Order: sequence, then structure tokens, then C-alpha cells
Amino acid sequence: MTSRTILIVEDEPLIAMMLEDFLDSLGHKVAGVCETVDEGLGAVAAGGFDVAILDVNLKGRSVWPVASALRDKDIPFVLASGGHVEPPPAEFAAVPLIDKPYTVDRVSPAIEAALEGTGAA
Repeated sequence: MTSRTILIVEDEPLIAMMLEDFLDSLGHKVAGVCETVDEGLGAVAAGGFDVAILDVNLKGRSVWPVASALRDKDIPFVLASGGHVEPPPAEFAAVPLIDKPYTVDRVSPAIEAALEGTGAA
């Protein structure tokens, strides 16, 4: 796998730190961690990353505005869910999805699928 710069949009600090460790072990660089939709939108506007991993529920708000902003900029992304949430809107139904808790063996293929456009809407 080619080294990539990855944005993490995750509201649980311990989960974000674990994901950072996984990405580091895979040879990737973390561009930053955003805990809210507004932070995520700011990071998308600023750019500087190749792909993003988005928790679908951020402090009770859905991440769909961030996903839309990424789509509008043609930046690939992966959706992550801890379960107990509505399925993604139809426009994001084919985006790679990983379930929490994260494991390295699930994160890596999801990133590759996003970068390859597998399941892109």
C-alpha cells in the first residue's frame, strides 16, 4: 500500500488515537483529527490530505455535510460506524464502510477501496 495522508473525523479521542496508531503502523501520515462536523468542514476546506475516515455520528450530528464536502472536492473517504445508526443516505450507500471497533485488517482494505473508487457513488 502506498503511504497516504489521512484525515480522521472521529469524536471519541481514544478511538481516534487507536486509529492514528493503526494508520501509523500501516505507514500513513495523519493530517489531523476533527471531533465535530464544523471542524471536519474546516479541514476539508483547508485540504492537504488524500483520503478521510469519517465516523458517521459526531456528538449526535450526522457527518453527511462533511461527506458531501469531500465528494464535491473529489476526495475519497471511508465511513465508520459503531452501529445503531441509520444507513447512509443513498448518495453514500456505496462508500466503503468499516464497523467499529477498528482493526488493522479492516482499515487497510477500506482505505484502498476508497482510493480505487470501489463503490464510489
